[in-house]
Amino acid sequence: MMQLKGKSVFKGIAVGPVLVLRQEEQKVRRSKVDDPDAEMERIRQAVSTAQEQLQKLYDKAVAEVGEASAAIFEVHQMMLEDEDYLDAINNMIQTELVGAEYAVAVTGDNFSEMFAGMDDEYMRARAADVKDISNRLIQCLSGNGENGFELREPSIIVADDLSPSETVQMDKQKILAIVTVHGSANSHTSILARMMNIPALIGVPMDLEKISSGMKAVVDGMQGEVIFEPDELACMEAEKKIEKEKEKLRLLQELKGKENVTLSGKKVNVYANIGGVGDVGYVLENDAGGIGLFRSEFLYLGRENFPTEEEQLQAYRQVLQTMGEKKVIIRTLDIGADKQVDYFHLGKEENPALGYRAIRICLKQPDIFRTQLRALFRAAIHGNLAIMYPMITSTEEVKRIYEIVEEVKTELKDAGIPFKEPEQGIMVETPAAVMISDELAQMVDFFSIGTNDLTQYTLAIDRQNERLDDFYNPHHKAIIRMIQMVVDNAHKYGKWAGICGELGADLELTETFVNMGMDELSVSPSMVLPLRKRIRELA
Repeated sequence: MMQLKGKSVFKGIAVGPVLVLRQEEQKVRRSKVDDPDAEMERIRQAVSTAQEQLQKLYDKAVAEVGEASAAIFEVHQMMLEDEDYLDAINNMIQTELVGAEYAVAVTGDNFSEMFAGMDDEYMRARAADVKDISNRLIQCLSGNGENGFELREPSIIVADDLSPSETVQMDKQKILAIVTVHGSANSHTSILARMMNIPALIGVPMDLEKISSGMKAVVDGMQGEVIFEPDELACMEAEKKIEKEKEKLRLLQELKGKENVTLSGKKVNVYANIGGVGDVGYVLENDAGGIGLFRSEFLYLGRENFPTEEEQLQAYRQVLQTMGEKKVIIRTLDIGADKQVDYFHLGKEENPALGYRAIRICLKQPDIFRTQLRALFRAAIHGNLAIMYPMITSTEEVKRIYEIVEEVKTELKDAGIPFKEPEQGIMVETPAAVMISDELAQMVDFFSIGTNDLTQYTLAIDRQNERLDDFYNPHHKAIIRMIQMVVDNAHKYGKWAGICGELGADLELTETFVNMGMDELSVSPSMVLPLRKRIRELA
């Protein structure tokens, strides 16, 4: 029996056979060619084939895990169209008269090393993406098809690491758990595992040469451990936990349609966070009371130009009509930081998380903001809409927002276009907003606390940096005290306060949040029912 510890990214438990996925290096030999034009034509055809594969992966991911988590495949499609990358490949073919496969392999290595050496954490993460798309191109050139893995039976996937495409290509119904040597809690694969409700461990110090496919394993996401070749006692304990989890799931289904009220009568709204129109089904399936965070920036990703007012209106209206009377809180675009879009021409920044992003873009480029506000105000007549402005740090920003809002309302009135003024609130995700929340509460209709960024900015820790995972403590006393301050100031002026960051789904803190007087918690759809159950158990 071999028992190893790792970091859990989804708390579940699984027992079953292991399938070891060993990453085979793409062995590409340098060979001289006589017809470079023919090789460049092969590149064009391979790019086209790769784009088709990525589109299929995107569609599959949207259906299984929603638009937000599927966005990585749009990013890969955009990277395949990068002129610098393609020019470097073609230039190598022309000047060195080498085969297409070799040119792609060398260019991929060069670009990957370039990204890996950058100071910016987001750009360093792109090194793996360049490797991924280069490997995909080589597979297309060699006619090997996609590097998919067929799961013949339900299995525990064990690997050094997994790319998002490898995760999505697998049959979700046959993945019992995922265990990897590398990876970050914020990696795309970890996010996909959480969205697919698959127990997953990362950072497990395994020697893959000592682990073989077919051996039995127990993965315990609650304890953060994996046991290879478990003894009878370990298997029995795991089976008991699995039955206990199944019973919990049956109990959770009984909560559908019931109010989220504690035993002492305190009601808490439980909403869901989503990244696009395609995720609304998960909201309804899990019986969420509304949508606490609709990430509108996903309307801007994977495109070559800005979405029009009509395109945005259609998306917002579809969500509102589907949700009926339930509240839908739409966050205005939060582009920048880890979400870069070429046509915004944001430029390189030394620290994009602290840079030109979110409301700062909207206030500096108000034409973009006006288009979104026009679409939102027009959509408001179709349902229960609220608008939420991100990354607020001052009362002056709110005043300027309201000035632009008044301009938009005047435009719509003058044009005779029907609209409705929705609730308007702000995200509290900076220490600055916390400290002046008493002033801000007098200006807005509600607060929604973005605990992910609030934690990052308060602790001065890049939450995308896996080397800092041990220092990233969302339970830090400073965070809890700041949340309490925001709630108190909201209630002082008769406004409601909620949480839309990942901390809202932390069941260890649910009682703390209820005791604070928190009015709303918005979490991923898969966490809605467990959170409701926890609230109803509180005294």
